[in-house]
Amino acid sequence: MWRKLIVSAVTLLVALVLLPDAQAADSELRTWTDSTGQYRVRAAWVELRDGRVWLKKMDGSTVGVPLERLSAADQQWVARQTAAPAQGATAPSAEWLTFRGPNRDGRSPDQGLLKEWPEGGPKLLWKVTDVGKGWSGVAVAGGTVYVTGDVDDKLMLFAFDLDGQLKWKVDNGDKCDHGGYSGARATPTIDGPNLYLLSGNGRLGCFDARSGEPRWNKDAKEFGGKCGGWGYAESVLVSGEWAIFKPGGPRCIVALNKQTGEPAWTSRDYSAGPEYGSCLAVTHGGIRQIVTGTNQGLVSVRAGSGEVLWKNGFAAGNTANCPTPVYSDGYVFWANGYGKGGLCMKLDNRGGASEAYTTRDMDCHHGGYIIDNGCIYGNDGNAWKCLDLKTGETKWSERAVGKGSVCWADGMLYLFGEKNGEAALATCSPDGLEIKGRVRVVGEGPSWAHPVVIGGRLYLRYDKNLYCFDVQMP
Repeated sequence: MWRKLIVSAVTLLVALVLLPDAQAADSELRTWTDSTGQYRVRAAWVELRDGRVWLKKMDGSTVGVPLERLSAADQQWVARQTAAPAQGATAPSAEWLTFRGPNRDGRSPDQGLLKEWPEGGPKLLWKVTDVGKGWSGVAVAGGTVYVTGDVDDKLMLFAFDLDGQLKWKVDNGDKCDHGGYSGARATPTIDGPNLYLLSGNGRLGCFDARSGEPRWNKDAKEFGGKCGGWGYAESVLVSGEWAIFKPGGPRCIVALNKQTGEPAWTSRDYSAGPEYGSCLAVTHGGIRQIVTGTNQGLVSVRAGSGEVLWKNGFAAGNTANCPTPVYSDGYVFWANGYGKGGLCMKLDNRGGASEAYTTRDMDCHHGGYIIDNGCIYGNDGNAWKCLDLKTGETKWSERAVGKGSVCWADGMLYLFGEKNGEAALATCSPDGLEIKGRVRVVGEGPSWAHPVVIGGRLYLRYDKNLYCFDVQMP
């Protein structure tokens, strides 16, 4: 018996060889861990056959590991890959590439998620307590979870595997404490092998997403930019061959070659402060637009030339314009806090737009909003509201978790309050809001990071802590 155990342990050790992450060959690689947590290997998933998980290692060899010898998290990952999708459904993508997701709309592609949480909330898979101070959310790609935080005097970029184990960390310059708020602001953006991150001080760094090795960097000051009173908080937009951000000033919006960092084009005939939201890529009537909020209002420029297509001075001169606009079915919606509310623009097929309505019923400081089946769901002060996208009619108003942020997944809303770390699962319906579970996480100060649901997991960042919960249906 002892001989069999020893042979089995040696076999597993050979299979799960610790290999350097820097040799990772492609984005399909992920880190696999055995049930003891002692052995790890970087390898690509091949298949589940005869009770074994077959993996292709970075040296090209293939190895079969008994399913039961893998960590619980890896077994759950395998179960998701081998589960048959519902009729007419597509398998979910386990990638959340930037702030508010790959389409920058706060909507997750996940399916098969819990419709109600048990008492005390969903199962906690892991927790990391030292990601630094900040309010940035996570990006998830290639089996890696990325997050930023201020540590000592630097803005640090962290990369964790799906078990919460640190793979690497690197700095992107000095920390930002503009306006008396020291902490990381922007969420990283992943595009294939590249990662882009704008610091609160305006340093845009491009890194190797697999190793963290710096590739190039630019500074907003190079384009005559100047941040608002609370620093830069924008998450870089990658659209086509461009990495797009807002330095502010006469060249308010700048597009860089995403591979080299060299300027490709800038906006023109529009001067404004960058404020704190991010850019949104919209194609309507065959015309590619970059839409964003500034301290002079909402503006759209033609992608590729920077020509202003349309603009609206709503919320110009506001204390702060933080949220990122959203687009659906020919309409762009943008709302802000400090008593402003929301603006809806109706796009035409010639590159123009007209004001559909404004509303006071979406006083959204930072937490964003999502669109689902023709309705907008978002934060209105200490309440949550549902509006008709095309008319602005208010459908309902509820307190829920108080002021906070939101994302959508598998027909449900995930709400995260800015105080006391309370998150909730709620229905997404114009008929009313019903809470289907609550969970609380720990931290200090306001929790401004948006929740993220991807790969069957819920990520909540509060202060220096990052939590990962299992929200996949058994």
